[in-house]
Amino acid sequence: MFAAVDLGSNSFRLHVGEPAGAEMRILRTARDPVRLAAGLEADGRLSEAAIDIGVRSLQGFAAVLAEYRLDAVRVVGTNTLRVATNAAEVLARFEAAIGQRIEIISGEEEGRLIYMGVARALNKPNEARLVIDIGGGSTEVIAGHGDSIAQVESFSIGTQPQAGRWFGDGRITRAAFGAAVTAARAVFEDAAPGYRGHTGGPVYGSSGTMRAIADTIAKSGIGDGMLSLPSLVALRELLIGFGHVGAVALAGLKRERVVAVVGGASVLIGAMEEFGVTRLTAINAGLRLGVLSDLELRSKQQDRRALAIGDCMRRFGVDTARARRAADIARHFYLQLEAVDASCLDYLSWSCLLHEVGLAISHTGAHKHGAYIVEHADLPGFTTREQLLMATLVLGHKGNLRKVKESLGEPAFARMVLAMRLAVACMHARVDGELDGLKLAIGSRIELTVDAQWLERHPTLSAWLERERAAWEELGRKFVLRDA
Repeated sequence: MFAAVDLGSNSFRLHVGEPAGAEMRILRTARDPVRLAAGLEADGRLSEAAIDIGVRSLQGFAAVLAEYRLDAVRVVGTNTLRVATNAAEVLARFEAAIGQRIEIISGEEEGRLIYMGVARALNKPNEARLVIDIGGGSTEVIAGHGDSIAQVESFSIGTQPQAGRWFGDGRITRAAFGAAVTAARAVFEDAAPGYRGHTGGPVYGSSGTMRAIADTIAKSGIGDGMLSLPSLVALRELLIGFGHVGAVALAGLKRERVVAVVGGASVLIGAMEEFGVTRLTAINAGLRLGVLSDLELRSKQQDRRALAIGDCMRRFGVDTARARRAADIARHFYLQLEAVDASCLDYLSWSCLLHEVGLAISHTGAHKHGAYIVEHADLPGFTTREQLLMATLVLGHKGNLRKVKESLGEPAFARMVLAMRLAVACMHARVDGELDGLKLAIGSRIELTVDAQWLERHPTLSAWLERERAAWEELGRKFVLRDA
């Protein structure tokens, strides 16, 4: 049994689900309309009022989660937490409220998870489709076939900033609506040609705003009653006729959703006009179902992150044999240390596999180039925090340790970087046999015991280990080399 929590820009939502064959049976759902994006101030900070609302919501979610025996919980933050300048402070308070780690995911990763959720709900492996998700702070557009994603992009336009910019005073005028649609088209126009080849099949709208618009059209009998471009144009005319968000009264439209629907309708019309879409089907599936599906895959040892690492290695021409050898040696060293953490072992292995990606740019400073690539590359399945951790490991795998000094204050990171540096040293010294001649321990000081006879068979390793000793002792960490 798994739980997914989506900290969206419009609403915080929770799903508790249990896999049932090809389906994911939803046991519990909860939603709070926190309107987080509306709390962004002019300097990009989230206001205290918005943070307090979020904290209260997550405290309630924590109580819900405590009712279930869960195998895994994943809490993801989207656009507003991506852009908030005080995100670090907000995350600390939110994590304390819900009692779980929060992962801020990239727009592209959000799109992939949305698609996973839609594909899981549809269960049509041979269907080619386009998925559009208009959220509170961003819009994701994903083209795919069955479970496979062909193209994904996240656009910095959503219901809250759109409504705030064009309808901020509450008035809904023809001029403002026209300008809002034009602004939306401008956001999508560069990417649109690449998606027009995917609009021949079904097109799905997966966000809560999309479903709210569809409900309003259907229950109010607007246009053809479907989520089509003519119906949206008819909805636009009705909204303009009301003249103000406070005056809008339509069947199927809750008052709390009026602002999101006005902003969302302008984004959706612009998107449909640019992508050449005439009709969508609203579907009650998306990010949360995708997160639940991803947790299920991880439980079955089918982690998308491992596939992303392999794709990145191929993209940058990494020497697979060297990379895997470094990863194997690093695991050997890490498993000798106390307080072994399985998740740390994964990050260590993945970092070793990518430690030479920077060679694709230059041999000089390759570790610095590699760190930049790992931090900023599009790696499906990874969060920004995970990529930063791996990038810091890649940066620290050789040379002085001053550049990662701050991170070394965390014992888990110190163990990983030590294992990785020693592994790279062994790889350079062409240590390709058994590693029984090396024993590692770390406490108040680092102790590496080396069998003298074993070292004779690998003579250059002495120079590498002496460099390593000097690097650690430069930072005041005692490093002792012992004979077995």
